[in-house]
Amino acid sequence: MAWIILVVAGILEVVWAFFMKQSAGFTRFVPTAITAVAMIASVILLSISMRSLPLGTAYTIWTGIGALGAFVVGIIVLGEPANAMRVTAAGLIIAGLVLMKVSTPA
Repeated sequence: MAWIILVVAGILEVVWAFFMKQSAGFTRFVPTAITAVAMIASVILLSISMRSLPLGTAYTIWTGIGALGAFVVGIIVLGEPANAMRVTAAGLIIAGLVLMKVSTPA
């Protein structure tokens, strides 16, 4: 269950990152409010997952989901570039996350 909670926390990190971008430096109310709510919910869920997962694993997976999710949303939704070096870097992050997951006791 901790892993599911952690994944949801990571997805919420992507949500807040996207809406932070949409807030235009916190000058637009609705995206700013969504950013704040998603941030708080994400951190709360992260803390719940840390009740049974090691700190290093939980935090690494959480930030990794956020980083990769923001990367993908940036490309798909915001039209950011997906050149070979950026995609390779994302692949290395995925490899690190997989290694972190398989190296952590259930």
